[in-house]
Amino acid sequence: MIDFSPFWLSFKLAGLTTLILFVIALPFAWWLSQSTSKSKPFFEAVTALPIVLPPSVLGFYLLVVLSPSSALGGFLEDIFGVKLVFSFTGLVVASCFYSLPFMVQPMQSGFETLNKHMLEAAYLAGKSKLQTVLSVALPNIKPSLVTALIITFAHTVGEFGVVLMIGGSIPGETKVASVAIYEMVEMMEYGQAHIYAAIMVAMSFFVLLAVYVFNQKQKTKIGLL
Repeated sequence: MIDFSPFWLSFKLAGLTTLILFVIALPFAWWLSQSTSKSKPFFEAVTALPIVLPPSVLGFYLLVVLSPSSALGGFLEDIFGVKLVFSFTGLVVASCFYSLPFMVQPMQSGFETLNKHMLEAAYLAGKSKLQTVLSVALPNIKPSLVTALIITFAHTVGEFGVVLMIGGSIPGETKVASVAIYEMVEMMEYGQAHIYAAIMVAMSFFVLLAVYVFNQKQKTKIGLL
């Protein structure tokens, strides 16, 4: 009997992380794409760190920062009763850090390809920066936007090192699919591990296929215009 609760937990985590990161990354990616500040490379490097850092390193420092013994973790637990270590809430916070570049970078690249004259025309028409981003910029970077959303979701579903260090393996709370596979292998339950792994492989493949098909259709439409 297959227990699908780890997959449901993974999808729930990925959905919340993607939604939160979209709200956070939208203004940040826009600023990065338009900024000429000397500090821009610094922020780009910080944003990209999760791509090159081993998940265990990022997970360790997040564990230190979010633990009840830290200033931030202790404050949140004492004042608001929010426990960030070994909790689903902690997984969401950690996932937002881990998946940040997968949301920011495609959106930034999309914004950077926009025609500057189109943006200037929107400003001249009386649109605010927010209106310009929402009604002009976003509709014209659909491939980048879809890529950012889907890759962020898929990447979060596949997390292992960070979620294991922050959340452990609490059934129904922090035991996501990747952690469940790891435990099955540890217990030499290879049959179950194969099933779970095959589901993850199939899901990842179809997610990537959807991205490439969508982007190809968008390129075809542009070529016909």
